[in-house]
Amino acid sequence: MRGPFNWQKSSFSGTDSGDDCVELAPTPTSIRIRESDTPTTHLTTTPTPLHALLTTLKAGTLGRH
Repeated sequence: MRGPFNWQKSSFSGTDSGDDCVELAPTPTSIRIRESDTPTTHLTTTPTPLHALLTTLKAGTLGRH
């Protein structure tokens, strides 16, 4: 699937108008993620692995075995 996408700014990025934020664009089959200062580059994932990544990051256990 190619754009245009409905990019949504992360609520953790603050309310200023700067370009320091993460943006998400959900599609029917995936979720696209980009850094606003490099909008032409993005990652594509699905809800299950994204949820696992966010859970791991929130728990602070990334890289622990």
